[in-house]
Amino acid sequence: INVTLNSQVVYYVFIHMRCTSNEFYINKWLLASNLPKEVYQHLACYVPKIYCLGPNLNPQNEDLLAPLLLQSPLEWYLCGEEPSVGLAKLEQNNQPSQLCGHVFKVGEPTYSCRYSALKTSGSDPLANMTEEMIARTYNVFSIILKYAVDMLTWDKEDELPEGLEPPVRGDTYYCMLFNDEVHTYEQVIYTLQKAVNCTQKEAVSFATTVDRDGRKSVRFGDFQFCEQAKSVIVRNTSRQTKPLRVQVMHSSVVAHQCFALKALTWLGQIIRYSDALRRILCQVGLQRGPEGENSSLVDTLMLCDSKMWKGARNVYHQLFMSSLLMDSKYKKLFAIQFAKNYERLQSDYVKDDHDREFSVTDLSVQMFTVPSLARMLITEENLMTTIIRTFVDHLRHRDLQGRFQFERYTAQQAFKFRRVQSLIGDLKVDRPTQGELCVSSLQGMDPVVRQVGQHIEMEPEWEAAFTLQMKLTHIISMMQEWCASDERVLIEAYKKCLSALTHCHSGFTDGEQPITLSMCGHSVETIRYCVSQEKVSIHLPVSRLLAGLHALLSTTEVAYRFPVQLPLSELSPPMLIEHPLRCLVLCAQVHAGMWRRNGFSLVNQIYYYHNVKCRVEMFDKDLIMLQAGASMMDPNHFLMIVLSRFELYHIFSSADCRKRYSRENAHKDVVQQNNTLTEEMLHLVIMIVGERYTAGVGQVESSDETRREIVHQLCIRPMAHSELVKALPENENKETGMERVIDSVALFKKPGVTGRGLYKLRPDCAKMFNLYFHHYSRADQSKVTLLVNILQCDVLLGILGAVLQWAMEPSGGHWSESMLQRVLHLIGMGLVEEQQHLIGSADDNDTNFNFTLKISRPGEAPANTPSILALLETLQNAPHLEVHKDMIRWILKVKLIQISLQSHLSLECFQEETVRDKDKAERKRKAEMARLRREKIMAQMSEMQRHFINENKELFQQSLEELDPSTSSTLEHSPSSCDSALVCVGPRRWRAGGSERRQMVTCILCQEEQEIRTDGKAMVLAAFVQRSTVMSKNRKRPPHNPDKYDPLFMHPDLSFGTHTGSCGHIMHSHCWQRYFEAVQAKEQRRQQRLRVHTSYDVENGEFLCPLCECLSNTVIPLLPLTKTSCSSEQPDLSQWLSITSQQMKALLSAHRKAADAEGVDAMDGVNDCPPPDGFKLDYTPKNPYSSTIKEMLTTFGTATYKVGLKVHPNEQDPRVPIMCWGSCAYTIQCIERLLVDEEKPLFGSLPCRQDDCLSSLTRFGSACWTVSSHTTVQNHFIRLLAALVPDPRVENTPCILDIDMFHLLVSLVLSHPAILCLDSSGLSADAAQLHFLHLVTVAHIVQILLTSENVCMLYNTLRTHLGSCMHFSGLHEVSSGWHLWHCVKAGILPYLRAAALFFHYLNGAPAPPELHSAGEWEALCGYMCLPSNLLQVFRAAWFPRESNHLIELPGDYSALINQASSFTCPKSGGDKSRAPTLCLVCGAMLCSQSYCCQTELEGEDVGACTAHTFACGAGVGIFLRVRESQVLFLAGKTKGCFYAPPYLDDYGETDQGLRRGNPLHLCQERYRKVQKLWRKHSITEEIGHAQEANQTLVGIDWQHL
Repeated sequence: INVTLNSQVVYYVFIHMRCTSNEFYINKWLLASNLPKEVYQHLACYVPKIYCLGPNLNPQNEDLLAPLLLQSPLEWYLCGEEPSVGLAKLEQNNQPSQLCGHVFKVGEPTYSCRYSALKTSGSDPLANMTEEMIARTYNVFSIILKYAVDMLTWDKEDELPEGLEPPVRGDTYYCMLFNDEVHTYEQVIYTLQKAVNCTQKEAVSFATTVDRDGRKSVRFGDFQFCEQAKSVIVRNTSRQTKPLRVQVMHSSVVAHQCFALKALTWLGQIIRYSDALRRILCQVGLQRGPEGENSSLVDTLMLCDSKMWKGARNVYHQLFMSSLLMDSKYKKLFAIQFAKNYERLQSDYVKDDHDREFSVTDLSVQMFTVPSLARMLITEENLMTTIIRTFVDHLRHRDLQGRFQFERYTAQQAFKFRRVQSLIGDLKVDRPTQGELCVSSLQGMDPVVRQVGQHIEMEPEWEAAFTLQMKLTHIISMMQEWCASDERVLIEAYKKCLSALTHCHSGFTDGEQPITLSMCGHSVETIRYCVSQEKVSIHLPVSRLLAGLHALLSTTEVAYRFPVQLPLSELSPPMLIEHPLRCLVLCAQVHAGMWRRNGFSLVNQIYYYHNVKCRVEMFDKDLIMLQAGASMMDPNHFLMIVLSRFELYHIFSSADCRKRYSRENAHKDVVQQNNTLTEEMLHLVIMIVGERYTAGVGQVESSDETRREIVHQLCIRPMAHSELVKALPENENKETGMERVIDSVALFKKPGVTGRGLYKLRPDCAKMFNLYFHHYSRADQSKVTLLVNILQCDVLLGILGAVLQWAMEPSGGHWSESMLQRVLHLIGMGLVEEQQHLIGSADDNDTNFNFTLKISRPGEAPANTPSILALLETLQNAPHLEVHKDMIRWILKVKLIQISLQSHLSLECFQEETVRDKDKAERKRKAEMARLRREKIMAQMSEMQRHFINENKELFQQSLEELDPSTSSTLEHSPSSCDSALVCVGPRRWRAGGSERRQMVTCILCQEEQEIRTDGKAMVLAAFVQRSTVMSKNRKRPPHNPDKYDPLFMHPDLSFGTHTGSCGHIMHSHCWQRYFEAVQAKEQRRQQRLRVHTSYDVENGEFLCPLCECLSNTVIPLLPLTKTSCSSEQPDLSQWLSITSQQMKALLSAHRKAADAEGVDAMDGVNDCPPPDGFKLDYTPKNPYSSTIKEMLTTFGTATYKVGLKVHPNEQDPRVPIMCWGSCAYTIQCIERLLVDEEKPLFGSLPCRQDDCLSSLTRFGSACWTVSSHTTVQNHFIRLLAALVPDPRVENTPCILDIDMFHLLVSLVLSHPAILCLDSSGLSADAAQLHFLHLVTVAHIVQILLTSENVCMLYNTLRTHLGSCMHFSGLHEVSSGWHLWHCVKAGILPYLRAAALFFHYLNGAPAPPELHSAGEWEALCGYMCLPSNLLQVFRAAWFPRESNHLIELPGDYSALINQASSFTCPKSGGDKSRAPTLCLVCGAMLCSQSYCCQTELEGEDVGACTAHTFACGAGVGIFLRVRESQVLFLAGKTKGCFYAPPYLDDYGETDQGLRRGNPLHLCQERYRKVQKLWRKHSITEEIGHAQEANQTLVGIDWQHL
């Protein structure tokens, strides 16, 4: 084969030879005695001639030749005939699998499968194949699969397996670079540029391919040439981490590996035709090899998984999923092999540096989640033991007691630990059906000792232990649920867990001397242990597992029905409570500040101990264990042990403890610590007694627990759904159970345009609130009644009495408000508990809970201390306890009721009116009296004001006239001088008086007030000028060449415009200049320190408004209204056109004469045009503005020119005034469309900032000619007028259809003063404006007619019949006049509305009231001095310019996800895009945040989104990142921010990052808000505010998105 032939020639040659060659191979292979040898010889001959022939691979030739030369002979041999015929027969007789085998794309939604609708009949699919075909298929699959496995697992770089040696071996090698997850893109790109001398683009392409496929050839040549590149790559990447993997491989080896991947893909395609072929392939893959166990081809692939590159792994994983996992029989066999190799596979994965999704271990989820398979693997293959053993073996670091020990990990050890955690995921999905999880190695892990005197030098490792705890939490919970499903299992698990706990605690009293505690006549023996001095650990999983099982014994009533089978006699309550109590004391001491010197590691551990992610199996179980221990002990003994562990026993045990603090002058810190510990101890007692709202402790269900949890969360504040979900513990399925109970306790409030939906607590549920809720709880319907005896035990009553005695003294600091509040709460709990006992025992008049009696009993001799009730009666009048007075009075009131209830045993007498209610009523009465008094005073003041106004009527009338513009205008303009109608243009227009023209403003920087005058100091408005495509109707128009572009005539498609916006804040020009210079100096200093971007670019003139921090890049000077008066009779349109034509001829002659003095003789005819009377060509008008105003006029004009054309500033460029006029026109058009879209009236609805901006911008446009070359502006006017009134002297006049008429009107009006200043004949500017309006309006109507469909038909008729019917009668047959009239009105209305805005701001004429509401047609025409029936003579069917909208989005977000999943990167050979991003302006889908799609823009590499913004949005873009459900705003290359998406879930919340996974639906209100930001040109402003509020946004490289 001549491989140098053109691919097309080769293709036709092979087509011609195909049948003959294939029949030859069939006959040869059928007769061969050694078929594998024949096939290998064929592959050895042709594979190196197709693949890897040079430095650049040619996939087109490979894809063309490989099927013809390599795959086709195999298919002929397999089918025994033409493959298309044979495979079609197989497909026709196929009995498909019950599983569809669809491999989901990256990002494709997986909540349902559209493909799995196939069913199987259950018969043997091999019955439809002949034995000969089965044998041939078995032979082909055996040879090809073994060939592929051998090549993909081949580790020799310069040799080939036996039988595959090429006939001719050349000295051609590849330097292959392999992927890893350690080195970054930047490191690889930099290394490749140095190693192989490639450009950055080539290096980016190499790195992208390596990341996608797993390997890439970076150099081709002889061995030395490739080895040199390898050494450079290894040397440059081995300095900090392990080097990149690089191999120099012979081209023939690479060629066979490439075909091996193609062969596996071919196998996957072939077996789709028939389920029989798939089963044969499964048999071949699982057949044991000659080496014995684990020698099948499938085993070989699995065990060599970590040695293969990413592309090879993906291919064979997909083959496994489409073959082995498609049939239950072979899936079971594969699962057995997987379980046998599990330990080795996981060990390889831990050492591998690829992510789990590219590892064969990720297939565990395909088998361990099938209940039948999991049960079989556990019982027959002992899978649970294997997983646990593998997990424990990888955590080899143990202490002497066998506990896990995590020291400070290196980066490599931390990486390994993260890999080991995947084993817990397998343990979780592999739901246990027998066995017990061993957690003894976690018991007592990471103990801590209090640091005294010196701060800890190095923070100890703590994250690893809590990571394991969070991973094991759900598994432990599932284990307990499984134990509860069977009574025998529960009893056995309880015995073993108790035995394990006893073993872990064996010797916990060794070396400790027992001590005896005595208090209030009770004694108990315990050990001497101080948490603040000894080792203590927060990790007690065995104790907590026993607590969970203990609660289950109560829930399932096993403890009552089978007490003999339980080792109750072995229970030692002090042993059960010891370590949980230590843990809670540790938390209390940390809260008291006793462990400050232990650093943040301990603080973080305490935080996670109470955190919702860990508390279910940590804090909650410790509390249950203390409750269990307390219920089995004497409450006095229990409380004395608690006091001892809290290190408070010495305070409360002394005989004079109630007076101790008054005599002792203890250290202030010690007193504060003891106060906090006392508070925490009392809080613990409250929780132990009151927290019975747990299954197994109280008579409640799990839904009751969830309901109570929600109530206490909503008592804090109304919460969104996502906040509630985060505050509730999740089960193994990521469920909280909230949806089942939320409606019963909360009301949902839907969100508005901003914010999110909130749940608010139902008022009737507020009574469930408990201040001392244990997660942030309330006792109800307790079953374990022994717990409440703690409330009436002598030790607790002694503690309560001591604290109340301390509280008698207002000073001293030996007690705290919080401590007293807890004591009162405990007393209240005791009274409520006694009340429930009295009500419950009303029938038998028998109760053993006498809390009232005990708190009424005074102390015994010799102390003779007063009773608790006596202390409370004394404290209720203490002035320093005003805050607690209501609680104390309530307790005393309830006590009286309790006594009454005890004497009468009746519920009817339980009617109380508390002092608190009386106080509330008294406060309400006083507030009402104060309100009436205020109303009386206000009425008196109002009467005095009216009296004063009546006495000074004249003064007030004068003031009102000065303030009311309508009144002053009426007084100034009488019908005798001018028409008083509100007209904005023409000689009869409204004119402002002196008070209207006068405008006083205040500088925001110096606070000085100043009048705006032409000869005064310049006042400026902060503004932002930007290029825009919001109005564009042609986004495909290429950008103009800024150096040669002539912007005089704007095209009607408005492809690019210049928009000006402002925040509306005013400054002196010199104040602004000083401010901007200070910003520049600050930025220069900042850049020297921090080389990062900011939200504004000072080099481009950007700054933040000093008041509102709105992004700005220039300032607009404020100018007063020009003073005008009613003129005499003015010429009509024809006369005015004649005069203007003469003036234009004279100007043209003068300009040409001045431009070319040597051409006088040639221009004699032109120079003969004399100027009309009063028109002075040589007159130079005086500039009426002050120097500072002229400077600001130049500043804003230059800024508009620079931004609009993207050029360097040049004050002398003749295009400067053109860009200013264009910005004025474009801004007005944008605002007019915005008002239409928001259905607002034309006048009166704009915010102040936009109103001030338009006013300043329009008046600037009328004055900018004064700082430009008068000749230049006059030439612009001549060219503009020639577009309406043709002039043969003016060249390059555009077609009338290529001119935007509103831009033309604005430019004519604003440039005409440069002509009018030369005229002294009395021509009025007002008349000229009116004539311009009429001319341009007629021209716009002509545009309408020429672009209508009917006129086009007429022109075609005229071209067919020349010379006939040359009149408008042909239009009569078009449509009705009424319809045509309304179409024309609709077509010209946007132009008229924009013109009305323009003249309103230019001349200051107020709008009539009709235009402040709906905007009537007649009112609009009258305001602009146009007859309302002007257009009735025209007949056309042209429709108006429609507003641009953002693209329509689907209502269901899953449609967008499906669209993104089918999107492929345009530069990565069909690879799926990792970050598909949708442009909301034009609908283009882009490959964002990827090196593959970076392009060069203005000499800098930028991402796809940034490049698209300059083509689609003039540098501003709005995108939707589909995979993240996030809106992206971009402005330029360095500015951007993320914005809330318009998609909400059913709870009114966004899901940025798609973390919660709730179905999302489009919220039209929010999408309209995004659209409004776009139409208002506020994207850049929004970005600026976001970056100022969140500085992390500044550091993002937005140009790479």
